[in-house]
Amino acid sequence: MARSTHPKLLPKKKAATTASIVLAFASVYFFWGSTYTAIRIGAAQMPALLLAGTRFLIAGAILLAWCRWRGLRLMWPAANMLRLGLIGLLLLGGGNLGLVYAEKTVPSGLASLVLAVIPLYVALIEMFLPHGEPLPARGWVGIVLGFAGLGALLSPSLRTGLNGDRTLLVAIGVLLAGAMSWTVGSLISRRARLPVNSFVAAAWQMLAAGVFATGLGTTLGQWPQFHVNRAAIGSLAWLITGGSLLGYTGFIYLIEHVPVAKVSSYAYVNPVVAVLLGMLVLHERPAAAEFAGMACILLAVFLLTTAQVKAKGKPQPVEELEQLPAE
Repeated sequence: MARSTHPKLLPKKKAATTASIVLAFASVYFFWGSTYTAIRIGAAQMPALLLAGTRFLIAGAILLAWCRWRGLRLMWPAANMLRLGLIGLLLLGGGNLGLVYAEKTVPSGLASLVLAVIPLYVALIEMFLPHGEPLPARGWVGIVLGFAGLGALLSPSLRTGLNGDRTLLVAIGVLLAGAMSWTVGSLISRRARLPVNSFVAAAWQMLAAGVFATGLGTTLGQWPQFHVNRAAIGSLAWLITGGSLLGYTGFIYLIEHVPVAKVSSYAYVNPVVAVLLGMLVLHERPAAAEFAGMACILLAVFLLTTAQVKAKGKPQPVEELEQLPAE
């Protein structure tokens, strides 16, 4: 007899232990923060399309197989499957692919800080959408501070680009476009409220992005540039396991057992981890203006997330947090 997946027949979730919550936070904080370093290493060995594509194809297939083993429903009506595909293309095919392309040129720490402003983009756009959420004064302070920090953060790179390094300007432009793609995908995902299990949705989104990126890279004849060496294999393995599987699994576990305000702390912890790893592993040396921008952005994200939690006055539904990270 087929295994039932009706919500009322599913076993009750086990209560979270302190150890499991600590491990989940460690996964989200460290693995997601470390993916920027892994991407920087992998981007030097592989084309962006094929690095992102193979990562999501493998991770998506593994996660989908795990969902099947758990007896979760995999196939949904065509409209829902198309929405999942669209969200995957925006979040991962646009957002993450833009990050991978940019990190061929942009230092990993800088890239992580640019993407840290995505919560600011989401809050700002959300206000102008039907039934959007207005920001309290605390949130507006965060918005202004965040964009001021972004300007300070990018000022050294913009000066370098305007002095002749057009490649750096293009990379920053792609990174900002990828951040906008991620923002749009997050808003669509949040408002769609699909009745699909979080892990199943993530698997299909990864597969959609993987098929798109790998197919486009193959069409463009990029496989000869796909260098299989120790650095490439290590980067890809870390992104599949740490970024796409362990990090996301920890995230889903936390939003089911921990208050929203605590889970959202990853938005300002991940950039710190990425900057520190970039300095320790890749020997990146951020400019003084970039440190000032980092401080402004992290404080802005903190102000914004805490303002939203206080304004709502009640826990957010799980759907509002089920956004795949850029990593």
